[in-house]
Amino acid sequence: MPLIETQPDALARVYADSVFDLAGSPESAEEILGELEDVIELARSDSMFSEFLSSRVLGSSARGSTLQKIFEGNLSDLTLRFLRLLNDKDRLAHLPAVVAALSERVQKALGRLEVDVFTAQPLAGDDFAAVQSRVAEALGKNVVLHAYTDPKMLGGVKFRVGDRLIDDSLATHLRRVRDRLADDGASSVRTQSGKIIED
Repeated sequence: MPLIETQPDALARVYADSVFDLAGSPESAEEILGELEDVIELARSDSMFSEFLSSRVLGSSARGSTLQKIFEGNLSDLTLRFLRLLNDKDRLAHLPAVVAALSERVQKALGRLEVDVFTAQPLAGDDFAAVQSRVAEALGKNVVLHAYTDPKMLGGVKFRVGDRLIDDSLATHLRRVRDRLADDGASSVRTQSGKIIED
């Protein structure tokens, strides 16, 4: 079973708040966040490591010892202790949700707003900078932009700010046109039918 990619829930926020408080400052918490994101990225790129983190077959004691061997000297002491705590509480599979909650807390403390942008094609350097600048101007905040490519999209753009989705994709525009035509078309037929009956 791979790591569970979910949005932060109440439990994830409790763990995130704990590690944030233990870090002592938003800057230190941001360093821990970076290390935890590296661990998640490793799990995403290596299915065996992902399975190791989330396996119910492997006991927490054996996994904890292995985590210590893998990451000792490669992660800060606090980050490693936090991973071991999640392991002891059988919560390592939920690491992505915990990290997402920690990211929200860190960005808020540093006065930043995280925005996910989805496009059909990857955003190049200049396009990325332009989108980030326009979103920051529109929201009046220091924006941390995360760009994702969605090959299912025909064109346009979608933004996710927290749990709010702003969909300006081509598919959404086409759906609105189709719905409008269906509504207007039915109205037009009723109007024409009414005129014919009256005549």
